Amino acid sequence: MTQNSTTELVMDKLPQAFSLEIYDENVGVIFIDVPNEKVNTLKAEFAQQFLTILQKAQSTSGLKGLVITSGKKDNFIAGADISMIAHCESKAQASELSKEGHLLFDKIDNYPLPIIAAIHGACLGGGLELALACHARVCSNDDKTRLGLPEVQLGLLPGSGGTQRLPRLIGIPHALDLMLTGRQLKGKQALKLGLVDDVVPEPILLDVAVKMVKKGGVKRPAIHWQQRLLSCKLLRNQVFNSARQKVLGKTKGHYPAPEKIIHTVKIGMNKGVQAGYAEEAKAFGELVMTPESAALRNLFFAVTALKNETGAQAKPLNIKQVGVLGGGLMGGGIAYVSATQGKVPVRIKDISEKGIAQALKYSWDLLTQRVSKRRLLARERDATMAKISGTLNYKGLETADLVIEAVFEDLALKRKMVSDVEKMTRKDVIFASNTSSLPIHQIAANAQHPERVIGLHYFSPVDKMPLVEVIPHKQTDETTISTVVEFAKRQGKTAIVVGDDAGFYVNRILAPFLCEAAQCLIEGESIDHIDSALVGFGFPVGPFNLLDEVGIDVGIKILPILVERFGERFKAPDILDKVVKDDRKGKKNGKGFYEYGHSSGKLLFWKKTKKRQVDKTVYSLIDITPENKLSKTDIAQRCVMMMLNEAARCLDEKIIRSARDGDVGAVFGIGFPPFFGGPFRYMDNFGITKTVETLKTLAARHGDKFQPCDLLCRMAQNNQTFYAVDDQE
Repeated sequence: MTQNSTTELVMDKLPQAFSLEIYDENVGVIFIDVPNEKVNTLKAEFAQQFLTILQKAQSTSGLKGLVITSGKKDNFIAGADISMIAHCESKAQASELSKEGHLLFDKIDNYPLPIIAAIHGACLGGGLELALACHARVCSNDDKTRLGLPEVQLGLLPGSGGTQRLPRLIGIPHALDLMLTGRQLKGKQALKLGLVDDVVPEPILLDVAVKMVKKGGVKRPAIHWQQRLLSCKLLRNQVFNSARQKVLGKTKGHYPAPEKIIHTVKIGMNKGVQAGYAEEAKAFGELVMTPESAALRNLFFAVTALKNETGAQAKPLNIKQVGVLGGGLMGGGIAYVSATQGKVPVRIKDISEKGIAQALKYSWDLLTQRVSKRRLLARERDATMAKISGTLNYKGLETADLVIEAVFEDLALKRKMVSDVEKMTRKDVIFASNTSSLPIHQIAANAQHPERVIGLHYFSPVDKMPLVEVIPHKQTDETTISTVVEFAKRQGKTAIVVGDDAGFYVNRILAPFLCEAAQCLIEGESIDHIDSALVGFGFPVGPFNLLDEVGIDVGIKILPILVERFGERFKAPDILDKVVKDDRKGKKNGKGFYEYGHSSGKLLFWKKTKKRQVDKTVYSLIDITPENKLSKTDIAQRCVMMMLNEAARCLDEKIIRSARDGDVGAVFGIGFPPFFGGPFRYMDNFGITKTVETLKTLAARHGDKFQPCDLLCRMAQNNQTFYAVDDQE
């Protein structure tokens, strides 16, 4: 392919994001390259630039068509610039953004010559909507290439025609699935759905797109029989009703965006595309102004900011090899994310062959699941597994840059791990402990190099939970902190740096929440009533369900440590001891607060129940008769207020560096409802004074454990908030 004219830029006072080049046989190529930005994002002010480029191209004599592609190396368009939504002060103003997107992309859709999108890298949100407006799409087969409409994750819907073009391209069921989940597709997955017309290696991507233009575009295959079937309005409506029921089952009505998406697609399919566009703009404006979307966008900005932070001033070291001590579920999970996401060889050290085999199987099973779903090739799985190995001694760990300990919560054992690692590995190795409760300075007490000892607390299951807490103690040096934060990000984690004290942050705010739930149980509230109350508030699972999932024995192990350090407000009711002594560990041994169909230690897969049932023998074990005298609102208030009060204490004591870190930690660590934005956003919106008054009322009824902490009292007195008013977005 040869270029036969120089680049022409549209002259404007604004930074130029678009340029036009004319290639051989009069094919125009529009390059998108937002100046001074790592990734391309669409901004409202670029609309006129793009229209001018289209006009410029159309004036080219003999033009055969256009290719739209990125001028950046690793991304197409990551989406619309979310920050511009923050400036919208009304529904009408937000709707206008959507209407401007419709006008712009209609120009592409109705362009008299073929326009092909050549996609490499992220093609998300508004970027995919632009590509959908093109007459055909070709993408690279590179792993970086991902296509999706993730607006629902920000409490929004696709606002530039996506709700109308996508269903018409790939069918209603597939379109709804993509928009309601926000999931991203690789190139081959997109090709299978008909979202793109070809997938090619990145070096020939532009050549293939230009050839498509020369051929006059792409002849699309006949409409699939499923899409023909859905031409029947009755069947379509059944699909929409089914989708709505499924959504409500997951969201419990807390998120307005999914229902708006379904309704908008339905309007467009039943009443025509123009009615669909009108509904899309209206719904977009309404969603932008909802508190749920504001909270979700705040979380997005918080996580984005954390991705750009190193946690310390020093430059991080490059981790090339990792050792993991302990082959249990946590060790296996840490090894998995280190090899798959971190892309480093991992050596697992355990005291038994069984432990090593268990850890290797953990990775094998997860990778094989991806192979079975055609998201990974078998040879790619095998190549990843080749990075993970095991040892019964320290052989193979001599060159590890980072050793992560994931053994039992025993201080003497963890100190021995530090000593062994310092003796058996390189002198400058970093030792990271995955302790969930023991202060790091105690683990490092006898270390020869305490400056390279740090906490790295993962959450179970490691492959799914996005958060890690990085816990330096007073002697940990800056290089160790920044190195561990950077590697956690390589593992695909969001890292918050927290203070070195019992329970750190996430477990510390979770503990009083669980204790209060147990107290409600003692007072005669049933297990499912309590769990339902907290799920109704917005948590993904209730407290007893959570204890069963993580292991009741594990869940309450931290409590004595917290009681010793902070006092009686962390003291759990004695019933939890009775539950543990009855060998109720939860899901892992089939015996907990709920029934799991276990018999003689074996799970009866043939015996399935539609809904998991409470194990009612728990009630006789703890000698109570459930009466359910409290409302779900009262139960949720008691549990949540304990968590909020403790979160404020953690901020006051500098366990967390900011309210932002506290919000991210609570949402991604224990599932605090994202639509509230986190505990600190929640208190700001609820009102600090009202929070203090509620805590005082609860203290009068249920004891001093509810007394509001000093920080909240000071803030209420001074009419302060955790976030400044101009920092609410």
